[in-house]
Amino acid sequence: MYTQIFGQMKKQLAQMDSWLMTAATYADAKKFDVDVFMTQRLAPDQFALARQVQIACDAAKLGAARITGKEAPSHADSEQTIAELRERIAATLTYLEGLTAADFGDVGERTVTQSRWEGKVMSTHDYLLEHVMPNFYFHSVHVYAILRHNGVGLGKRDYLGTLSKRDA
Repeated sequence: MYTQIFGQMKKQLAQMDSWLMTAATYADAKKFDVDVFMTQRLAPDQFALARQVQIACDAAKLGAARITGKEAPSHADSEQTIAELRERIAATLTYLEGLTAADFGDVGERTVTQSRWEGKVMSTHDYLLEHVMPNFYFHSVHVYAILRHNGVGLGKRDYLGTLSKRDA
């Protein structure tokens, strides 16, 4: 289950990278700087696009790290351009690609905690289902929605990516 879920997260991160490429193409065609998107948001009290990408990447890499007990790469959250966000996505994908099924082998025996949880813990299974997945998809969807809201030609197929369809 864990490797399947993180496999889907890798696919979604690759889709996010393609959305940013589409945004760059759109900006080029409309003759404006693609980095204008960095500060765009859907509502005044929500994070801007740059922070949404950062958090989606962190949810995937830190979720995997906490579940497997592996060290995750650190990022300074200092990206100022779409190109730098794409590098962040690539670094996250590289980290996730380095994990194997064996890394997830004994996760059922582990618990996860964070300092903000004030001494409380969660099973890795509950942490994955109740925290990592919803957090990752919440921020991923916001990246998609911010770009779409600002005119980037994205649709459902862009969100889903290639499906593993086959002949019956």
